[in-house]
Amino acid sequence: MISMKTPLLALLALAACAAETHYISGTRVADNPANREIIATVEQYRVAVERKDTNTLIDLASKNYWEDGGTPTGADDYGYDGLRQVLENRFARADGIRYTMKYMNVKRLGANRAAVDVMIDASYTIATANGPKRLDMKDQNEMVLEYDGRKWLFLSGM
Repeated sequence: MISMKTPLLALLALAACAAETHYISGTRVADNPANREIIATVEQYRVAVERKDTNTLIDLASKNYWEDGGTPTGADDYGYDGLRQVLENRFARADGIRYTMKYMNVKRLGANRAAVDVMIDASYTIATANGPKRLDMKDQNEMVLEYDGRKWLFLSGM
C-alpha cells in the first residue's frame, strides 16, 4: 500500500525550497543578474571613494545626477555639473579613507531605476590646526541608479 503522506511531504519540501531566497554573498540582497550588476556598480563607487578617484566617480554619475543637501534653502544642492568640484573639495581634505558598505536592499523603481539601501562604515584622516585627526562615520544611505541602456549610473546618493 502506498502512503499518501510521502507525496505530500515531497510536495511540501519542494515548495519550501522554491520559496527560499538566495542572497548575494555578504549581503541581504536577493541574488539575481540585475541585482549583481547594480551591486557591482556600487562597489566600483566604493573603491573609487577609497582611492579618491574623482574621474571614475564622474564616469559613474548620470548626466541627470542631483543631490539635495536636505536644507530648506537649497544652497547646498548640486547636480552633475557641480559633482566634480564637491568631490575634489572633499578629497582634498581627507586622507587614508576606509569606506565599507553593507548592502541591505535593492528596490526596483521601474524598469530602469533602482534604489540601493546601504549601511556605511567609514574612517578618514583630516588635517587640523592640532595635527592630523582620524574621524569615524557610520550612516545609512540610499543610492538611486538608472540604467542607460549600457550600464547603471548614479542619479543621487554618491
